[in-house]
Amino acid sequence: MVERLRRQSFMSACIRLRRGYARLTSSVLLLVVWLLVTAACAQAAVPVATESIAPATQGSASVATDPHAAVGMGPDTTLLHSVFMTAMEFLSPRTLQSHTARQFSLWGLGGIGALDPSLHVAEGPDGLVLMQGQDVLIRRPVPLETDVGAWADVVTDLLAAAWQHSDTLRTAGQTGLTQSVFDEIFNHLDPYSRYVAPAPAETDRTRRSGAQAGLGLAVTESTVETPSHSRGRTRSGRAFVVSAVNTNGPAWPAGVDVGDHILAVNGRSVTGRSATEVRDMLEGEEGSRVSVRFFSPVSHRMRTLTFQRARVPPETVFAFSSGAMVILRLTSFSSETAEEMSQYLDQATQDRHLRGVVLDLRGNRGGVLQQAVTAAALLLDNGVAAITKGRDPQANHVWAVQGGDMLNHLPVVVLVDGRTASAAEILAAALADHRRAVVVGSSTLGKGLVQTVAQLPDRGELFVTWSRVIAPLGWPLQGLGVMPQLCTSRGALDSERQLKALEAGKTADSSAVLASRNVRYPVGVSRILDIRKACPAALGSDLDLELARSLIENHTAYSAALAMMPEDTGLEEAAAE
Repeated sequence: MVERLRRQSFMSACIRLRRGYARLTSSVLLLVVWLLVTAACAQAAVPVATESIAPATQGSASVATDPHAAVGMGPDTTLLHSVFMTAMEFLSPRTLQSHTARQFSLWGLGGIGALDPSLHVAEGPDGLVLMQGQDVLIRRPVPLETDVGAWADVVTDLLAAAWQHSDTLRTAGQTGLTQSVFDEIFNHLDPYSRYVAPAPAETDRTRRSGAQAGLGLAVTESTVETPSHSRGRTRSGRAFVVSAVNTNGPAWPAGVDVGDHILAVNGRSVTGRSATEVRDMLEGEEGSRVSVRFFSPVSHRMRTLTFQRARVPPETVFAFSSGAMVILRLTSFSSETAEEMSQYLDQATQDRHLRGVVLDLRGNRGGVLQQAVTAAALLLDNGVAAITKGRDPQANHVWAVQGGDMLNHLPVVVLVDGRTASAAEILAAALADHRRAVVVGSSTLGKGLVQTVAQLPDRGELFVTWSRVIAPLGWPLQGLGVMPQLCTSRGALDSERQLKALEAGKTADSSAVLASRNVRYPVGVSRILDIRKACPAALGSDLDLELARSLIENHTAYSAALAMMPEDTGLEEAAAE
């Protein structure tokens, strides 16, 4: 039986940590992050492994809400010029491949035609021309390839002219036009670089700061077993499951428990929705009320509870006990994740019956890269957790840790699935490559690109990929993801076969793990797909936790799984490239 560990039981540890963090840092963390170059950009942009992996939804503004949308009024050209000049100055030194102001500008001007196909920009011997059908609307000379200011002038002039000749552009508004221009630029880069318009950017900033009001619930979409109409039988289905409950939120005192299924929010069924949509339904204005219908798979009862939304201090680590095993579920990596994790590890080590710890990273889409490194430091005596490499010298870091395995080498199992991404993959790779943990689950997402963030003059934000992550054994995380030592996505029978082999001290299924660790950047898509098919990405299930328990309880199996990793020599090679 899995039992929630209530955060109140750690109150003394929390107080001790928060009042004496310097002491904790020196005596427990002992983290030394050796940076080849400091991570402070000229634009005060902070490198993060972002939580979101999909491009932002295009912003739009209606004629009624955009002050520049009325016929006869032009866009705010001063602001447009400032936004695009700032963006190009920020992009030019930081993108993974070098691009000129000319390339960024021509790509961006394609955003005009993307909104209104009757308009297009062409480059001829007489310069750049904006055309509508066969009519030339405006002509501008072509600036020098790298003259950012001159290209910003040209882009602004052509956008203003297009605005005057297009009802579609005026309907989209200045926000929609700006979004379209940046969308066209980033279509030529990578999947994670993007522009976020002012309104959603403000929402994102609020979400990152934990200021959004909610219930204190973490929700994931999972495959679950539910009773069928046939006696004694069950059936598999998809459900939105409460994966963690923040002790500081409204849901905790109401008795909402991990494992409860969410059926409806304010009377609206969650069937057919995404996990993000369900989370958005639960959140809202502080003090507002929301009713949620739950199903308990334990009692097989449904109940509807009404809550008052509150601003809940973000909690990203949730602890549960299961026999002699402690499970730490990490839902994301915020600025406090490593500190939260250290609290729970400190408490767990007080139990002399503790046999091992499970880090559950399933569904964890990442967050702050530095926090993944610091979390790795809690379980590693020393070594390099990762390196990041980019074109900008400020993107190049060697992330090294030194000194203090809080568990004193007790077994650690890391659970991952196809949604595990970014900073979560960095932590899993660091622990696995150093033979400190066994990874169980499926191939992870493979987001090994790091973004740096800048706020633009319109209060929108640029997320720009500026470095790639190299794991401790020298392999690139991007595309490959983390290949687990024990794969569960091929079914229960195959998982049982792997476990029996490990219990016999054999590592017969190590070929895929070794292949993934022997890859070096650059690697082609066909090679990536060939490696990943050995353990296809899948959603996590209860089987993952059962296998984790078996590994912790069987020293031979655990040791055999650790031994699947080659010697730790790859990162020195990667750093020298």
